[in-house]
Amino acid sequence: MEKDIFKGFKEYSVAEFFKKNRQMLGFSGKIRSLTTIVHEYVTNSLDACGEAGIHPEIEVWVDEIEKNEKYLVRVRDNGPGIPEKHLGKALGMMLAGTKFHRYVQQRGQQGIGAAGCTMYSLVTTGQPVKVVSKHGGVKLSCSLGIDFKANQPVLSERQVEECPPEEHGLDVEGVFGDTKYENSLQGVREYLKRTAIVNPHAAIIFNSPEKERMEYPKSVEELPERATEVKPHPLGIRPNDLLDLAGKVKGYTKLSALLQNEFTRVSLNKVKELQDLLPDVDLGMNPAKLSWGDAEKIVGAFGKVKWIAPATDSVIPIGKEQVEKSLRNILNPELVYVTGRPPKIYRGGIPFIVEVGIAYGGDIKSEGKGGVVMRFANRAPLLFDTGGCAITQTAKNVDWKRYEIKNFDEEPVAILVNVASVHIPYTSAGKQSIASEDDVVEEIRNAMMEAGRHVQKHLSGKRREREKSTKRKAIMRYVGQLSSDMAELAGNAEAEALKSRLTGMIEERFE
Repeated sequence: MEKDIFKGFKEYSVAEFFKKNRQMLGFSGKIRSLTTIVHEYVTNSLDACGEAGIHPEIEVWVDEIEKNEKYLVRVRDNGPGIPEKHLGKALGMMLAGTKFHRYVQQRGQQGIGAAGCTMYSLVTTGQPVKVVSKHGGVKLSCSLGIDFKANQPVLSERQVEECPPEEHGLDVEGVFGDTKYENSLQGVREYLKRTAIVNPHAAIIFNSPEKERMEYPKSVEELPERATEVKPHPLGIRPNDLLDLAGKVKGYTKLSALLQNEFTRVSLNKVKELQDLLPDVDLGMNPAKLSWGDAEKIVGAFGKVKWIAPATDSVIPIGKEQVEKSLRNILNPELVYVTGRPPKIYRGGIPFIVEVGIAYGGDIKSEGKGGVVMRFANRAPLLFDTGGCAITQTAKNVDWKRYEIKNFDEEPVAILVNVASVHIPYTSAGKQSIASEDDVVEEIRNAMMEAGRHVQKHLSGKRREREKSTKRKAIMRYVGQLSSDMAELAGNAEAEALKSRLTGMIEERFE
C-alpha cells in the first residue's frame, strides 16, 4: 500500500513549476500576456542602462505573423549587453540574475521575467528566442531555449564575431502564441506611453502591428541618480534570515563582527547594548554555532533597541518636478500638485518612498479619463490586477467628497502614484499589483489626502470666484437704474458720474 502511494513521487524544477503555472508570471489572458512580454524586456533594458550609466534608447516591434493570434516581439536596446558566460542564465534560467539577492532599488526583483518570456515562447510556439548581444567588443548571436527538467538554458546556432568596442546592446526576438494586440488601456501601446512618462531620460520607439511608428524622445538630459546598494537593517530581519546569513557568510569568527559588518546601523555600542539584553546568548560565539533559539532571542532583542532608520539613498524617486512636468505634458490640466514626502520604512526595515501627483481639469474629461489612477512601481507601469492593488484600494477608500470631488469616477481628475523601494511587496511574480502592507497603505493614503487638500483649495477658490462673479453681476444689473434715480432725487447730480462712482465701489468690494 505504501509503495503504491509513493510510486509517483518525484522531484521537479522551478522551471517545470512555472511552465504549469505560467499565470503566476503574468501570462494569463492574451492581451496581458503580450504586454507582460514587452514589460519584462523593456524593464530589463532600463535597469541595464541605468546600471551602466547610459541614456536608454529602446526600440520595440510587435507584428502579427498569423491571424491566429501569434505575434513576433522584438526589443532592442543600447545597454551594456550581456557577456556570453551570463547570457544563458540571464535569459533562460529561472531565479537567476543580478537582482534578487541585492538590497537596491530596481524595476525587476526575482530574476524570472526574461526567462519567463523564453519559457512562454517555447510552450506556445515551440520556438526558442533569438538573441544578439554586443558586449566588450564581442557580438554573440544565438537561439536560446530552456531545459525545463534541469532549469538550464539551451544555446544553439551560436555565432561569435568581433565588433567595435563602442558598439553595445541587446537585441531579443521571439514568436509568442496565445497573445493579442489591442490598443487599450492594458495594451502594449499604453504600457510604453506610461513607461515614457516616468522615464523621461529614455528614448522609446514603438512599431505597432498597424505599421505605426510612435516615438517618445527623451525630454531630460540628466540621468536619474543611481540607487545605492545597502545592507539589511536589523528591524527587517527574522530568525531564519539571521541563521541563513550566519551559515552563508564566511570569514567571521565572532557573531558580533558579523552583525557589525553585514547589517546597516549596527555599531560596537549597539552590539554591547544587545549583549546586555541577551545575558544567555554569547555574541562572541562563532556564527556557525548559532542555533534557532539564539536567533529568535537576538531578533527579539533587535526590537528593543532604538535604531537609527535605514539609509534611504537606496531609494530614488521620480522627482516632484518631473512628475508635474509629465502630467502637464500629457493631460494639459488646469491644476497639478505633486507630493514631496520623505522616505518611510515598512516591515520594520525596508525603505520606500511614495510619490503622488494629482491633475484636475484640462483635457482629462475630454479624453474620457475622468477618475483615472495611474499606478507605478519603481517607474514601471502597473496595468493589470487593478482591483487587488493597494494603490487602487487606497484611492477608493479616500473620502474624496471632503476635497470637493463629489464623484471621483466621473470628475476630471487623474492621480499618478509611484511606489519606490528596494523591495516592492508585489502580490505575485507577475509584478502587477502591490500588496496591502500597512505602512505602505498608510503612506499612500496620506499622500493622496495631501494632494486632495490642494485640489480642495483650488476648487474652493474657483467656487468663491464664481460666487463673487455671480453677486457682482446681480448688483451691476441695478447700477444704471440706481444712478439715474439718485441723480433725479439730487437735482443737479450727473447720472453718469454717479454710475461711475457706484461701479468703482462695487468693483473694489468684489476684488
